[in-house]
Amino acid sequence: MPRANHQVASHKRRKKVLKMAKGYWGARSNVYTIAKNHVEKGLQYAYRDRKAKKRTFRRLWIVRINAAARVNGTTYSKLINALNIKGVDINRKILASLAVENPQAFSEIVKFVTE
Repeated sequence: MPRANHQVASHKRRKKVLKMAKGYWGARSNVYTIAKNHVEKGLQYAYRDRKAKKRTFRRLWIVRINAAARVNGTTYSKLINALNIKGVDINRKILASLAVENPQAFSEIVKFVTE
């Protein structure tokens, strides 16, 4: 029988994968070779979706700003252009939260930059 080398390291590696697969359905959670594939795929999705999350939120902020801008008689693109011309350095996340939570403050910003 061959002598086992590096048993501690390989055992730790397998335990790590199985721990990450906890909660998966069926053999995906307790058979190493199957769990390894599904954990790898899950990590790929996690990497991809961390990038997609940023895009999704930016789109949401733009929609909210545009809706609030139209209530105030302008459009998103005109508002952003006016902000840049006036030198108002405020990001879309903050603008969107103002539009939703504090419409009066958003209206004041629109009036200031469109004068």
